[in-house]
Parts: sequence; structure tokens; C-alpha cells
Amino acid sequence: MEPLTATRLQVRRKNSLKDCVAVAGPLGVTHFLILSKTDTSVYLKLMRLPGGPTLTFQINKYTLVRDVVSSLRRHRMHEQQFAHPPLLVLNSFGPQGMHVKLMATMFQNLFPSINVHKVNLNTIKRCLLINYNPDSQELDFRHYSIKVVPVGASRGMKKLLQEKFPNMSRLQDISELLATGAGLSESEAEPDGEHNIAELPQAVAGRGNMAAQQSAIRLTEIGPRMTLQLIKIQEGVGNGNVLFHSFVHKTEAELQAILAAKEEKLRLKALRQEQQALNVQRKQEQRHAHKKKSLAGMKRAHREADGDSDAEDPGAPPEAEGASRPDSEDEAEYFRQAVGKEPDEDLFPQATKKQQVGPPGKRRRVKERRPGRGGGQGSNWRPPKPQGAQAKKPKPRVRAQGRPPKRGA
Repeated sequence: MEPLTATRLQVRRKNSLKDCVAVAGPLGVTHFLILSKTDTSVYLKLMRLPGGPTLTFQINKYTLVRDVVSSLRRHRMHEQQFAHPPLLVLNSFGPQGMHVKLMATMFQNLFPSINVHKVNLNTIKRCLLINYNPDSQELDFRHYSIKVVPVGASRGMKKLLQEKFPNMSRLQDISELLATGAGLSESEAEPDGEHNIAELPQAVAGRGNMAAQQSAIRLTEIGPRMTLQLIKIQEGVGNGNVLFHSFVHKTEAELQAILAAKEEKLRLKALRQEQQALNVQRKQEQRHAHKKKSLAGMKRAHREADGDSDAEDPGAPPEAEGASRPDSEDEAEYFRQAVGKEPDEDLFPQATKKQQVGPPGKRRRVKERRPGRGGGQGSNWRPPKPQGAQAKKPKPRVRAQGRPPKRGA
């Protein structure tokens, strides 16, 4: 299909057919050829973009290019052949039916049209032949390379006109080569006849191919080979109504029932979409109304906080405030005497605020009180006795010998 192919287009596994159809327009792609394989057979889909139709073929037989080339004794394949599109030849596509006519039109649109009066013969290097068999309803797909050689000269003269000079070590005179073609293999002697001899309207690349001279047109198969059978024709790209099927045939009543079911499905889908649009609009209106109501409430609360009302907050009575302070101060003082450090602000807020002196942010250092120096307990302060396993048993008193014990009153 080269050179009019998107060879640089890279398709990943996560890409779908919709992604390829979306980029086909900017890239100038007009057809898709998709090969797929199942457990039963191999299929080829030919799609016309952007609106279809889609032709599905079953590949009954196929031969790869490498197999075709390896079977030939002398093959002709080089890169210059693919610089121009091939010449399309359709055979036996007569008035067999609308599906046959549609197939021919699809194949013709794959390649650019040729103006017979202005075409340059040097651009025609390949030939694509598609033959339709009405009995078996199969298509034969063949691909050939075209070679043009002059006619009327002996095999030896043709060999001299080529770039590679023949080996004449076994010849006594050059006349033997020109007259009989001695020393040439049988594969080099290709028979030419009326079936492939034509008069050239213009000069063709090659030694001896002059205008108004007879030359032989030789075809060399370069592959691939395929035997195709049309399965079905769909209206859209990969989906849509089935316009033709080779195995399934339906009556007019069944087609009308299928069409009515599809129309009903489309009607229900449109109804659901309309109902969904109304629901979305209703929810948006409710959201907008709730937003307006919330903003109005926030503005009203802000006005009341700024002092729009004439009432004043009397606050807490001074008696209750003064009564709560002594308890907090006593508890804070008890904490200092018991623990030996200043309490946290969160523990006694009223007492700690009263004890703070100096700039804010700096805490007052309180020296640790030593036992026996004030603190409200006098000089009789003793450290607390240990409890539990750490408590030591008191040592028993030993009485002095020779002295009677004292008697109490």
C-alpha cells in the first residue's frame, strides 16, 4: 500500500478504534485495514472514514511475502518500486449485485486515480490484481512487479544491453553470443508472445525501451497472496446496520422489526438524556438558592455581632469573679509547695496571670523551696515516706544489758 500509508503512526495497546478515528482526519487517513484472528479463521476489515461503510472479509488462504520471494528463482524487489502507488487491475467485477459493485468501489478508492493520457510510465513499477470468482464468490489478491524489456533482439543482444556483462570465456567469437545466445541459462530466456508485447507510447527507463517500439511487459510476483471471501457489509465504522451478509438472510418483516426496535431504543435514550438534563438543572437551582440563603444568614449574624442591637451584655457579676479567685490561688500555692515548681497556665489560669510580673511572654523564675524554710509547714517538714516494696522496715531497738527497763506510769 505504500507510499500513501501512515507508516509513522504508532498505535499502543491501550488505544481504541475511536482514538484512531479521531486522529485520522488531521493525518489525512481515508481507509483502515484491520487484520484480526480468532480460533476459527483470520479476518480482514476494510473501513472507509469517517462514516463507513465497513467490509469484513474472511481470509481462506494466504501466503506471506517472504514465502513468495523464496519460491522464485529470480525475484525482483527493491525500494524504488514502492516510491509510487501500484496500478490497480480489477477483473470479473461485473453486474453480480450491489455488494460486488460496492467492493469494486472500495478497492478503487484505496489508490489514486490515473489519467491515461497524462500518466508517466516510469512511475508504474507495480501491479495489484484483484480477481473475483462469481461461482465461489471469492477474491484472488495478487501483487506483481513490472519489468519492460525490448522485443526483436536475441537473448545475447539483450544480455549486452544490461549492466552486467555476460561471461564469454567459452566463446570463440562474439557472433556466437549474438546469434544463438550460447552460455545463457534457461531461466534467463523468458518466452515473450502476443499476450505481453505492446508498443510503448513513450520511452521507459531501461536499455532499448524507446517510444513507438515494441517491448515485452513481464510480471514477477512479489506477494503477498490472499484468497478473500466477503462476509458482511456494515453501514458505519465498525458498527451500524448490516447491509449485506453472506450467511444470514432475513425477511423484510424481520428487518422492519429490528429497525423499529432500534428506533425505540434511540427514543428511550433521548428521553433519559432529557430527564437527566432536567435533573441537573433542578439541582443547580437548588444549590444556588441554598447558597443565597446561607449568605443572607451569614450577613445577618455579622450585623448582630457588630452591635446593631441596643441591648448590652452585663457580663459576669463581680462577686462571683472575686469569689472564684481565692480558691484558684490556694490550689496554685499548694501545687508550688508540693511539687516545687510553677504550675502551667492551663492548670490555674487566674492564679498564674496574677503571679506574672514584667513584660508578657516571659515566665517568672521561682526558686525551689528547701524544706524547713517557710512554705506554711514550719521546720517539722519531712520528706514523704516511701510506699510499697521500697519501704524499709524499722530497725528493732536493742536494750542495754544490766539496766532494768523503765516502767511507765
